[in-house]
Amino acid sequence: MSIKFARVEKLFKSPGSHPNGLQATPDGLWCIDQADNKIYRLDYQTGEILFEAQTDTVSSSGITVGNDYLWIASTYENKIAQLDLKTGSTIAKYDSPGSGVVAFNEDQENPQSTGAHGLEWRAGKLYVASPPSQMIHVMNPANWEEEYAFRAPGLRVHGLAWAIDGRLWAADTSAGTICLLDPISGRVYDVIRVEAPTEVHGMTIHEGILWYCHDTTCDIGRLLLE
Repeated sequence: MSIKFARVEKLFKSPGSHPNGLQATPDGLWCIDQADNKIYRLDYQTGEILFEAQTDTVSSSGITVGNDYLWIASTYENKIAQLDLKTGSTIAKYDSPGSGVVAFNEDQENPQSTGAHGLEWRAGKLYVASPPSQMIHVMNPANWEEEYAFRAPGLRVHGLAWAIDGRLWAADTSAGTICLLDPISGRVYDVIRVEAPTEVHGMTIHEGILWYCHDTTCDIGRLLLE
């Protein structure tokens, strides 16, 4: 089996200094910034800001749209925030599943507990990538109960994106990979390497092509699978 690589196509810079979550929708590319905690909806061609709003989330790392709401992983608050799609105002906050200390910080003195990173929505359920638990948790937003969870490959699961065939792409920023998973069992069907120094933090899919953001370079672009 040959090693597979994703060719990185940088398109534009994020308006914020630490883009950390992406979600593609028909009316634009949503981005959550971990530094200013603003949400931005961007034009796919130019990166022009079509909409922006300040949120009350804390060092956020994931964003998705579902049931006509925005959902934000408020990572350093250990919460998942439900936001009004038109204004960005918070409607409710829920405990982030899998919160805790990430493995690579366990040996630190008084390590900080953190929560979720990537989010995705499918069929009324919220899929939550949690680096501390190294799991993807499937939540029912109606009662905020966990329906099930499955293991994410790697040390630091981050962005999520639905593949066309109903499988789930998951990025691991530590390994520099994206993996194609069964969204029930977590079985790995493919592993793609993303060449350094690009790191995939936020991830989404638009017109069959994966998009990424890199939080330290502010790059937003596409991952072309060859």
